Amino acid sequence: MIFAANFKTNHTRASTQAYVEALEERLATKRPEDRVYLFPPATALDRYKGSFTVGAQNAYPTRNGAVTGEIGVEQLEEFGIKTLLIGHSERRELLQESQTRVAEKFCYFQSLGFEIIYCIGEPLEVREAGEEAVMAHLLGQFEGIDITYDNLIIAYEPIWAIGTGRSATTEEIHTTHQALKQHLARPLLYGGSVKPANIQEIGAIEGVDGVLVGSASLDVERFSQMILA
Repeated sequence: MIFAANFKTNHTRASTQAYVEALEERLATKRPEDRVYLFPPATALDRYKGSFTVGAQNAYPTRNGAVTGEIGVEQLEEFGIKTLLIGHSERRELLQESQTRVAEKFCYFQSLGFEIIYCIGEPLEVREAGEEAVMAHLLGQFEGIDITYDNLIIAYEPIWAIGTGRSATTEEIHTTHQALKQHLARPLLYGGSVKPANIQEIGAIEGVDGVLVGSASLDVERFSQMILA
């Protein structure tokens, strides 16, 4: 299983340091085949050591340059970071990242060999239109994306289940993951209100290769419970 923690705009450098130290103690008993990823905010990136991979939540497709407020490859290299989240619904929705922009970012970091966790998801109105509409929407989010890329992990996150406390049902997750697996040969994570109370149920669903966890990952005890469940 893959367990990825997205801190979003939470935690500081000091609290992230304390988090990774506590997490590393707990990971001593994790299953050897399980992989753990942490995505702290940009101000908390560092060369953390442990049985996990640290990635960036976002980066601009450039080495360096005149792009105010962004970070590029030069900044990521300082911390040895070669893993990146791309396409998260909050960036698509709140920051208006178009599919063209998302694909441009993907292609740039693919060319540099980055490991990419690529996010897809549908809004509630699409979900309510039925599974056929859901799949058309999700597959449209692969426009310009090389789905055969070896360093690609895909995360399916229904937008209506992110931060709402309402996770998709096991049937909804199973149906959507199975449909996606017909088109994709890469690891497929589920994200959307994943927490200790439902991790075993979600992890047991055929076609779920791991989870991308938001708010429930902010507390190291809760996140480690999910990994060790």
